[in-house]
Amino acid sequence: MEKYKDIERSIIKRYRKEIWSKFVKGVKEYDLIQEGDKIAVCISGGKDSMLLAKCMQELQRHGKFHFELVFLVMNPGYNDFNRDLIIENAKYLNIPITMFETDIFNIVAEVDESPCYLCARMRRGYLYRHAKELGCNKIALGHHFDDVIETTLMSMLYNGQFKTMMPKLHSTNFEGMELIRPLYLVKEDDIISWRRSNDLNFIQCACRLTENCMLGDAGMGSKRAEMKALVKKFRQQSSIIDMNIFRSVHNVNLNTIIGYKKNGVEHSFIEEYESQVDDAE
Repeated sequence: MEKYKDIERSIIKRYRKEIWSKFVKGVKEYDLIQEGDKIAVCISGGKDSMLLAKCMQELQRHGKFHFELVFLVMNPGYNDFNRDLIIENAKYLNIPITMFETDIFNIVAEVDESPCYLCARMRRGYLYRHAKELGCNKIALGHHFDDVIETTLMSMLYNGQFKTMMPKLHSTNFEGMELIRPLYLVKEDDIISWRRSNDLNFIQCACRLTENCMLGDAGMGSKRAEMKALVKKFRQQSSIIDMNIFRSVHNVNLNTIIGYKKNGVEHSFIEEYESQVDDAE
């Protein structure tokens, strides 16, 4: 049996509970894929997007309805080592990638303020554009459970807002396009375990601004890395805190919220205060 088939089996057998079942549950619970979709699975070369590609292949083979897949790799200016590693890993895992070139890293390297934010926005725009040119109506990204709760915490602690990373979004700039996150319920530790058990090496951070972060699972000294450390500490203290953070964005009680924003319009509890009966007494 070819090695990639062993890796595929590990997803639906050894990691059925931790990865496959949660992947399928996320797709169903958030209604991420419909009959006739053509989805661009966006591959950065890291563990998350490579696992996403394999899960999507499995779902396409064994799912109850038909949809098409394109495995899209954008080269924002990788060095030769990283570019070759992505190609080699895709071949090893039997993922038929389509790669296109951009000059994003060179552009971002000249920016002093928020280069990572600009890079992310530019990458997203290029992916939408090329996916649409290929006839896709959705792009799939490899964000996972930990990304969701880290985003929630960062928003609260550094932006003074309560918001999270959504499982799917309509594109505001590319009509008819959607973004989906099928690994939404899968924890990063389980992805790392899958990678290690199959002896796989992926790129993690290939930006030339952070060249010291090439391979492995270590994070950079960023706000997200701070959140990873905080979540790790929470998990050491209790087995339910991470899930409670996740559930909190599914169970917002608007009766106890001071203010909120919807469609760009800010609202205050004062607007309906006089018409409400106080349940506190």
